[in-house]
Amino acid sequence: MTDKKLKVPTQSNGDAVHAVVKAGLSAIPIVGGPAVELFQYVIQPPLEKRRVEWMAQIGEKLEELETNGLKLDELQENEEFVTAVMHATQIALRTHQTEKLNALRNAIVNVAKGSAPDEVLQNVFLNLVDTFTEMHLQILKVFQSPTPPSGVSMGGLSTVLEHCIPALRGQQELYKQLWKDLYSRGLLNTEGLNITMTASGLGEKRTTGIGDAFLNFIEE
Repeated sequence: MTDKKLKVPTQSNGDAVHAVVKAGLSAIPIVGGPAVELFQYVIQPPLEKRRVEWMAQIGEKLEELETNGLKLDELQENEEFVTAVMHATQIALRTHQTEKLNALRNAIVNVAKGSAPDEVLQNVFLNLVDTFTEMHLQILKVFQSPTPPSGVSMGGLSTVLEHCIPALRGQQELYKQLWKDLYSRGLLNTEGLNITMTASGLGEKRTTGIGDAFLNFIEE
């Protein structure tokens, strides 16, 4: 595979969105012209930077896969892979969160390697990455194999959550909503965080089968 094939492209769907918005702003009487210039000044540079960085990350991963024996010429003809890349790229351009970008990159790698679930679940899981925050992903990962704080004989799952994710300590309203989101999507098997249980219960796995499949999809 030549360097030319792995070169970061200079145009994307993001460019098309930019052109549409620019055209719309131009059509606004009087303020159209200045508004277009303001949009270009504020939005275009960081958006272009995101796109280039994302494409570079994917290119590096493809090079690694090729080194390990994956044939990129065959991958180019894989419609499932192309669809996954397009879907993930659209999501990647809408976020700056590192953990979500890593999840999207890992999902693409898993599709390329043939270790991803079927296309229906791929689509569902990519949409979840788009919808969720980094904190959703962290909570789900923690409760795949929870670690209760030492010395605790009884308590609720909120104790485990605040112990494992210090950033959420004291933010009950927030993490209850995050937990509700994960439970309602079928990724967790326990509805509430405040049910009192023993230390052994606090250490039990809380992710469902679909939750495990989602984590496997977004992990390298």
